[in-house]
Amino acid sequence: MRLKGDAINLVLLDGGGFNWHKHQTFFRKVKSVDKNLEQKFADLKEDEVLEAVRQGLDGGTDPQEILKACQNAMNIVGEKFEKGEYFISDLMLSGQIFKQVNEMLKAKFGSGESSASAGTVVIGTVAGDIHDIGKDLVVGLLESNNFKVIDLGVDQPKEVFVEKVKETNAPVVALSGLLTIAFDAMREIITALEDAGLRDKVKVMIGGGTVSQTVCEYTGADGWGDNAQIAVKLCREWMGR
Repeated sequence: MRLKGDAINLVLLDGGGFNWHKHQTFFRKVKSVDKNLEQKFADLKEDEVLEAVRQGLDGGTDPQEILKACQNAMNIVGEKFEKGEYFISDLMLSGQIFKQVNEMLKAKFGSGESSASAGTVVIGTVAGDIHDIGKDLVVGLLESNNFKVIDLGVDQPKEVFVEKVKETNAPVVALSGLLTIAFDAMREIITALEDAGLRDKVKVMIGGGTVSQTVCEYTGADGWGDNAQIAVKLCREWMGR
């Protein structure tokens, strides 16, 4: 029997007496990730994606490779949205698919073999606004890009944001709001961060269908966006990813 690479090292470590049964798991071939998984996900073929992930995990595919393929696909979906090829409903579906895949992978990551976090983001819809579709899209896309997201929910007062930043030391805060009345709430949150001595430690982004550069300047935020992909780009830029 011809042995190569690490197999030879095992023989040497055993003093030349190779025990096949003892080391058979070492030679068990790990199944590579489905080469079509990324494309299936990018095409939003939900059933096919979930079946491919299920078969991959059952066949011994590295969960990290599956996660990487799905993250790449989420980026493709985001790019298609920016080009006008996909719509909000498509972004929502991609988020649902990723969430299901993530649940399937959690069992494999349970032992601690999880992807390193790209950074922590505190996000929430500000006081006086209960809209959450845009926020949830941002949460899903950030999570698919390895960011740890602390979702505060909707209609959250400034005190909640300040306390959560103190608690987590998150370097980024994302404020969401669809209604124009949210602009003052966003400004108040940023002022509260200043008063708490936290403003120079965090970057603040605002988002929503009615935000603009003018609103960004009014609130004192560091950046703004009207879609989830921009939020990811800002986080990557601010956290050096």
